[in-house]
Amino acid sequence: MKAKKPIVPCRPKWKGTMTDRARFNAQMHYRPFDRCFNMEFGYWEENFREWDLFVENGITNNVEADLFFNFDVIRMTGGVWWMNPPFETRVVGETETTRILQNADGLLAEVPKDGHDTIPHYLKSSVTTPEDWKRVKEERFRLDDPQRKIDVEAVRKAHPPTRDYPLGIWTGSMIGKIRDMLTFEGLAYACYDYPEMVEDMVETTCRMVENVLDQLLPHMDFDYAAGWEDICFKNGPIVSVDFFKSVVVPRYKRIGKRLKAAGIDLWYVDCDGDVRPLLPYFLESGINCLFPFEVNGCAHPAELLRDYGKELRIMGGVDKIELAKGPAAIKRYLETLVPLVERGGYIPFCDHRCPPNVKPADYLYYLDLKEQMFGLR
Repeated sequence: MKAKKPIVPCRPKWKGTMTDRARFNAQMHYRPFDRCFNMEFGYWEENFREWDLFVENGITNNVEADLFFNFDVIRMTGGVWWMNPPFETRVVGETETTRILQNADGLLAEVPKDGHDTIPHYLKSSVTTPEDWKRVKEERFRLDDPQRKIDVEAVRKAHPPTRDYPLGIWTGSMIGKIRDMLTFEGLAYACYDYPEMVEDMVETTCRMVENVLDQLLPHMDFDYAAGWEDICFKNGPIVSVDFFKSVVVPRYKRIGKRLKAAGIDLWYVDCDGDVRPLLPYFLESGINCLFPFEVNGCAHPAELLRDYGKELRIMGGVDKIELAKGPAAIKRYLETLVPLVERGGYIPFCDHRCPPNVKPADYLYYLDLKEQMFGLR
């Protein structure tokens, strides 16, 4: 197999007087920083096939794209916190235009044959009753699973205390991955039909995450923590606020207590859609940063930063719809973010994966303009 050529950056790294690690920590803790931390969330799979910029330079994934654009370095580590082993991923049927797949979470999902990037249409879950959950829990959520044992020394060697980039610890998902396992509709029904089952799922997931934290936190110096939920859409959360407060928040607090004891005071959650109904409870739990903060599903980041002050941080919040409109719209939007970057606690980047309808030339203009506005003066 022919070895792939090393990635050659298409642009120089932004000038600076601080390391990436020092800059990230200063900016997210409202301390003086040399210039904005420069990062992006990534790109749709289609971008790697359709953008000439990527195709001509052999860029095939988001890791390579980060190197190609010479972004600041930010890293994450963790352990096995979700089901293990996962379900076998396999094709179980097909139509003229779609394939029916069983995915790693045990869902039957319908996906397009042409491979375009879209949310799968989920048909059936492997877990619908407490009996199903009992079986899956016994088979795939064992705390004594040898693969849940972390080689801490290897992690320490990979991310030494002398590193010059910020390192995060992954805190998994208390309810988002359960939604993935049950489906949106399945979770909605289960919360009413089998509330004890759903709470046991949340408790089990929390214990898996705590197992990871207990192995790594005593031996590593982390700069932040991060998790994933995606339990909101444009009309708010897909679970009731009462359920979130009574079932999810207590588990967040247990995780937050461990993080705080380890000196970690920056914790972001990746949750799309309108997070505003849940935000007070995120903050109560210790989650104090939103990522990647979808604008059209929620609000302009200035609104929430105004309402919650320095208690809240945001990473993201650059409206992808404005990026697709061209240079004038991009400039207008970035100008609204200048005071947010200057105050600290905010790092601007596209509010989800950048879609392929953004022209490569306009995207390069956006990156150039970001450096002009938020780079070293």
